Amino acid sequence: MIPGLETEIIDPEAYERSVNRLREMKVVLPRISDLADPKCHLAEKFKDIADVDPDAADPRNLFRVNWHNASDRRGFSDVPDHMVLTEELTGVKAKIVVALGNRFPMIHTHKVLAAYGCLIPRLMSGSFDATRHRAVWPSTGNYCRGGVAIATLLGCRSVAVLPEGMSQERFDWLNRWLADPADIYRTPGTESNVKEIYDACHVLEKDPENLILNQFGEYGNYIIHRAVTGPALECIFNHVNAPGGLTARAFVAASGSAGTLAAGDHLKNALGTQTGVIEALECPTLLYNGYGEHNIQGIGDKHVPLIHNVMNSDFAIGVSDRACDGLNLVFNTTPGREYLTERRSLGQRDLASLGNLGLSSIANVLGAIKYAKYMGLGANDVVLTIATDGADMYHSEQRLAEEKYYANGFNKLGAAESFGQAILGASTDHMIEMTRIDRERMFNLGYYTWVEQQGTSVRDFDRRRDQGFWDGLMDLVPIWDGMIDQFNAS
Repeated sequence: MIPGLETEIIDPEAYERSVNRLREMKVVLPRISDLADPKCHLAEKFKDIADVDPDAADPRNLFRVNWHNASDRRGFSDVPDHMVLTEELTGVKAKIVVALGNRFPMIHTHKVLAAYGCLIPRLMSGSFDATRHRAVWPSTGNYCRGGVAIATLLGCRSVAVLPEGMSQERFDWLNRWLADPADIYRTPGTESNVKEIYDACHVLEKDPENLILNQFGEYGNYIIHRAVTGPALECIFNHVNAPGGLTARAFVAASGSAGTLAAGDHLKNALGTQTGVIEALECPTLLYNGYGEHNIQGIGDKHVPLIHNVMNSDFAIGVSDRACDGLNLVFNTTPGREYLTERRSLGQRDLASLGNLGLSSIANVLGAIKYAKYMGLGANDVVLTIATDGADMYHSEQRLAEEKYYANGFNKLGAAESFGQAILGASTDHMIEMTRIDRERMFNLGYYTWVEQQGTSVRDFDRRRDQGFWDGLMDLVPIWDGMIDQFNAS
């Protein structure tokens, strides 16, 4: 049995201790199917929890771990909150539709969903003991915050592992939620230093009380995004396409842990879309087997995640971190917004909505623009993507970007230059429309991380070539839902 894919109780004593702990805390766990279709399953629940602060460490916030939170993050929305970016902002005729991750509770990003998906099979099987284990969350920032939030609601202790160079806002949040500073494990480097995170986890793993929940290799991350994020995006497209006549062409998203990319597998089956994988041009792992460093925080690289279904991906798309840093200034400063008003004719509502886009979200939008240009898409075409988090997670990065790129200060001229280079000048270079050989090359690259360094068996590594393996993972959703029902009723 692959760890994290348990379908039965393997440690009854640990299981019983966890049941008692959560019963004492009056915790009720939502099923994955509840989170996937809250309109059918959770509409009444939202009425019951309307008075709960979405940022509080309240177990009832577990039912808000889905895409259907309203813009106030308290109420329920039939259609997940989203933005439809038009030609005035994107420079392309195709509609870029962006699901908003900052509507999620506690951490303002959808990574809380990934953390829930990784912990649930371990908790349901008894391989994670809520009274004894510390949940270790290796991350480049948002996933470890999501893990800390979920574990806190369950009364569990956590260890957040993340690079020391991540945004100050991430550390500020962790300092508020973790009582012991020793539970924040800072690793060397920045976004591209994922191996250093793994090395730290090998050290932490020597303590039997630590359970590593590695988002890059936990299939629960893939499963919950395919089961929950995929249908949410399908719902958004159907809403946008209510008048009819639109075609969903692609889902594009940064690789990161590759969990979110699982939504592309759902959309490919449901809407016939292609899947585009975005990575930083400064560290082009998929494109060129390259290396380097970048500041598109949230998309750790220099490796191919175990849960990336590479053989079902269609494009690799490089996006520059300088473009993301520049647009972060354009979208969130007075000179930048004055430029967008005067030269791009954006209204106040459109300007305000740009605060929903953090650095990796901007990268996703730029990748969608490049895809639309490459494919020559028109006004009836739609490219779907997500905004992982919002600009509020990167206020400190704005100052650093201004110091790095605009020695004399950022003004409207600088805004025009950044917008012109990043969006109007976006080209279709540094893109691969994948052939079978390209997919095989990218797939094989993962061997060195997962087999040689992390100890995955060759058999378990190779079985991932077959789409039947990935489709079969979804059979676990009703099984896990049944285990959740049993756990709640115990």
